[in-house]
Amino acid sequence: LVAVSGEPKIKLSQEVAKITLPGRKRSYRLFGKSGFHILDLMMLDDEPPPQVNQSILCRHPFEESKRAIVVPTRVEPLHVQFWGENRILVDLPTLEGARERVKQSLSHVRQDHKRYLNPTPYKVSVSEKLYTFLHSLWLQNAPIGQLE
Repeated sequence: LVAVSGEPKIKLSQEVAKITLPGRKRSYRLFGKSGFHILDLMMLDDEPPPQVNQSILCRHPFEESKRAIVVPTRVEPLHVQFWGENRILVDLPTLEGARERVKQSLSHVRQDHKRYLNPTPYKVSVSEKLYTFLHSLWLQNAPIGQLE
C-alpha cells in the first residue's frame, strides 16, 4: 500500500521493519568502480534519477546515523512497466532472455553477499527526500501518548 485515492499512506508498527514506505517510488541499482552493485536506492516518483559520476546521499530508511554519499559509475532503473492502458507496453522477454538477465545481474553481486555462511546484507537505501517524507508522515500518524 503506497496511497489511497492518490494520498500517501503509511502502515505503522511497533516493529520498525514492518513500517511501510509511503508514496509512489522508483528504484535504481547503483554500481561502483569495481562494476559490482553498491546498493539499491528508492526515490519518490517525482525526484530526478541519480546520475552517473554525481554524488547522491543515500540513507537507511529508519536508522538516522546510517547514511552514505555514493558516486555511481552506472545507474540501472529497476522498475519497468510492462502493462498499462489495457495492453502490453514493451516486448516481454523470452524465458531464455530472462534467465540470461538474471545470470548477468548475479555476476555483478559481490561474493560476500552470495556466500552461504554469514553473508553481508545487501543495502537498500532511500533518498534524502523520501527519508524526510517518510519520517514526516510517520510523525503525523503516530499516536501521541498522554501522561497523567
